[in-house]
Amino acid sequence: MIHPDRDERIGLIAGNGRFPIIFADNVRRLGFTVSAIAHVGETLPELESHVDRIHWLKVGQFSKALSALKADGIRQAVMLGGIHKTHVFTALRPDLRALAIFSRLKHWKDDAILRAVAGELEREGIQIRESTFGLEGILAEEGKLTSRKPTKKEWEDIQFGWDTLKILGTLDIGQCVVVKNRVIVAVEAVEGTDGTITRGGTLGGKGTVVVKRTKPHQDLRFDLPAIGPKTIQAMVAVNASVLAVEAGRTVVLDREEMFANAQSAGIAIVGMASPGSLNHSASPNGPHI
Repeated sequence: MIHPDRDERIGLIAGNGRFPIIFADNVRRLGFTVSAIAHVGETLPELESHVDRIHWLKVGQFSKALSALKADGIRQAVMLGGIHKTHVFTALRPDLRALAIFSRLKHWKDDAILRAVAGELEREGIQIRESTFGLEGILAEEGKLTSRKPTKKEWEDIQFGWDTLKILGTLDIGQCVVVKNRVIVAVEAVEGTDGTITRGGTLGGKGTVVVKRTKPHQDLRFDLPAIGPKTIQAMVAVNASVLAVEAGRTVVLDREEMFANAQSAGIAIVGMASPGSLNHSASPNGPHI
């Protein structure tokens, strides 16, 4: 439980998707004042009505972001929502400070970039909090989260995907795989989870299984897996049957809508313990619909 002081402030470095909005709403209810750094072409414009202050910048304008956070008196911040890799390749316009940060990178893997940016902010006196900060009630629980439970065959695909992601995660290759009959038909790349589901479901056909988990050495300050109504929408479009996610480390966006849509489509959702072995007979302890 967070017990912020009356004038407690939190910075929000926002990427794309609804995660930054849901976070902002949640921590404001807890008593925080939210100052957001939003990125043109990535961050949803409606974030503006969910925060106390907002600064719109282009991806790579590190000095302006730092100055804005300091001017707002921010001493702690979170980094939420992704930046599309395709955007990084085509639209990144780094300032001199960002170029200096990037020049020290040995490679351009997601975690390396984010750690470098976080490290620079922390050297300037802005602590980067874990992505789970202030998310009570938003993370996926362990167990069966919808009324339908996976079949024995689906459990086998879940376990296969779960074990595969542990190996892929050590190479910093995505957080999602699509499985059919113990065959990996799609691995998450630059297109993100929804694109991976579409590609994998198209290749695997009806009954594919979607699995998401963090990397074995995940830095919890950023890049937590997230699911929401769009995830279910993508699964419905390709007749995917099961979604397995990591309990306690997966953000559930628009929870009621997502679970209602999954229930309506007959999609089973399960929260996996980490490092986790499966217990097929475990009693569900998540939300029931």
